[in-house]
Amino acid sequence: MKEQKNPKKPIYYYYIAALMIVMLLNAFVFPLLVKQNVTQVDYGTFLTQIESGKVKVVEIEENQIGFITADEEGKEKIYITGRMDDPELVNRLHKANIQFSKVIPRQNSPLMNFILTWIFPIVIFYGIGQILANSMQKRMGGNAMTFGKSNAKVYVEAQTGKTFADVAGQDEAKEALTEIVDFLHNPNKYKEIGAIMPKGALLVGPPGTGKTLLAKAVAGEAKVPFFSISGSEFVEMFVGMGAARVRDLFKQAQQKAPCIVFIDEIDTIGKKRDNGGIGGNDEREQTLNQLLTEMDGFNGEKGVVILAATNRPESLDKALLRPGRFDRRVPVELPDLSGREAILKVHGKNVKLDQDIDLNAIARASSGASGAELANIINEGALRAVKCDRKYVTQSDLEEAVEVVVAGYQRKGAVVSPKEKQIIAYHEIGHAIVAAKQTESAPVHKITIIPRTSGALGYTMQISEGENVLMTKEEAFNKIATYTGGRAAEELIFGTYTSGASNDIEQATKIARMMVTRLGMSKNFDMMALETVSNQYLGGDASLICSPDTASKIDEEVLSIIKKAHEKAINILKDNLDKLHELSRYLIERETITGDEFMEILSR
Repeated sequence: MKEQKNPKKPIYYYYIAALMIVMLLNAFVFPLLVKQNVTQVDYGTFLTQIESGKVKVVEIEENQIGFITADEEGKEKIYITGRMDDPELVNRLHKANIQFSKVIPRQNSPLMNFILTWIFPIVIFYGIGQILANSMQKRMGGNAMTFGKSNAKVYVEAQTGKTFADVAGQDEAKEALTEIVDFLHNPNKYKEIGAIMPKGALLVGPPGTGKTLLAKAVAGEAKVPFFSISGSEFVEMFVGMGAARVRDLFKQAQQKAPCIVFIDEIDTIGKKRDNGGIGGNDEREQTLNQLLTEMDGFNGEKGVVILAATNRPESLDKALLRPGRFDRRVPVELPDLSGREAILKVHGKNVKLDQDIDLNAIARASSGASGAELANIINEGALRAVKCDRKYVTQSDLEEAVEVVVAGYQRKGAVVSPKEKQIIAYHEIGHAIVAAKQTESAPVHKITIIPRTSGALGYTMQISEGENVLMTKEEAFNKIATYTGGRAAEELIFGTYTSGASNDIEQATKIARMMVTRLGMSKNFDMMALETVSNQYLGGDASLICSPDTASKIDEEVLSIIKKAHEKAINILKDNLDKLHELSRYLIERETITGDEFMEILSR
């Protein structure tokens, strides 16, 4: 059966037909409409009308004369006659007191009239329609009139501007991705031995650790086109639109192979499938199914590598993680001490730093910080240097920047009464003395009673000399004792409690519960797992996996640990009561003291 041809004509046929009709109207119809109100007479009639006094207005042109007459009822009529060689005409008109003015109708271009009357309004309405369409397109993800088109950002070759030299503190992740770069440079080397490069690599880690930066660095090192798109851009209100965008994205990638496709926050479309949608076939699930199909369909030998990033790997569908799709899982964890120092050096290249600056001390003070937070510390230090009218960043600027990131800005205008200031000072010195008098505890670095925007009225900062990977039971217990030191000092000196220990209570309870339920540091429960943690990269939501009776026993065990730590803190402060008074008075006077000053007074 032959395919029928489309009977519809191309649109330009209609434009040509409309133009021919307008030209015919302009040539034959419009001139008649203009002339129907004007009467043509001979020159003799014109002279007769002058003699009879009926001519009121005359216009003389080179080849014709136009004049207006008025009858007895006052009705005016326009006439046109040919011009004759009559030297006395002007004198005759003056004697008859006839006015000279424009009489002959000026024939505007009918085509122009038609354009102004018809075409121009259509153009205006068309322009308004285009503006509305563009506005709708922006509101609906940039594809309101181009459904199914992928709006991925394309960086051609090395235009990402990033290489592995711009990524610090992630040596293991860079090593895992170096193979992908080498494959894109030398694919024949892998083909000869029969090795197949992974189609996809999943970058997993907490927010701010540099997953997106790593993907851009891979493209920059390989010098291939780089497609970047967020998972949320696939999901739209129109069913099937996300799947169409996935198809279009992979089609573009195949055309520009070798290349790298990076999908950020892939958990948006890659969540585990369930029966939550209508018939299990909602828009999100269609998008995921299409992604799975496309990853199976393309040939990895062409050099199309899929990189994806997420901080919720436990929520991804298992079909997405099987071999043949995202074959390789690359952890991008929080940097260690050396990694933090390397990151600070990378971000410090573009900032004027003092020659005597110690980035290792800043790295030790920022334990647990991500790459993004470390970049923010450098920037905050630079802003403080500018605020203080300095030409370079000093050590004090970066130390204050660490405190800004951890505790917020200083509330210099906060009004604290002398009595409350005294309570806060004893509270903080209580923390510091308990920490200093325990063997397995981090040294005190700084004590302050200046309120911060985070809500802290004061704080005691401890910084470890090195990086601890493991935590012993004694270290965990000593941390709890340190947290209870502030409340213990209030009890000893003032014989009452305040709300200043609220955060200490939360932290102490968290560590004690973790010792019992997750770390196996309880004799009663031994190595029994009593709690699971989900979303480990997003704060870690814990949930008990035990019976109500066991949960009650857990609470008793946690309370017992906290009570023992609290008693230990009270005993330490009783043994150092004189130093507690002396250091508290010194802190009230100075408001901020360093760890060296604290240890000097405590040890003498």
